[in-house]
Amino acid sequence: MAKIYVVDYEHQADAKVFRAKHDYQADLLWYEVNQDYQAKGDELWYFVDQEHQADFKIYWVDHEHQADIKVFEVDQKYKAKWQKSNKFKNRIS
Repeated sequence: MAKIYVVDYEHQADAKVFRAKHDYQADLLWYEVNQDYQAKGDELWYFVDQEHQADFKIYWVDHEHQADIKVFEVDQKYKAKWQKSNKFKNRIS
């Protein structure tokens, strides 16, 4: 499951994440689900309000070169997937 918690400080994160402007720029295409039980694999994310509920903690960065993972949010669940090899593949869930 990919229950995601957004931390306030970079050192608290499992990964630094950059929001790409276009899907072709991203390592991972992700889709936000509405319920925690729907979060599956690395691609389907559910954002939690408390750190202890999370499977993975992220810190949003402002610049691409700062990121461990470049992501793009897709509008359909079936589009969510890894596009490029990344050391975090199969580690988010």
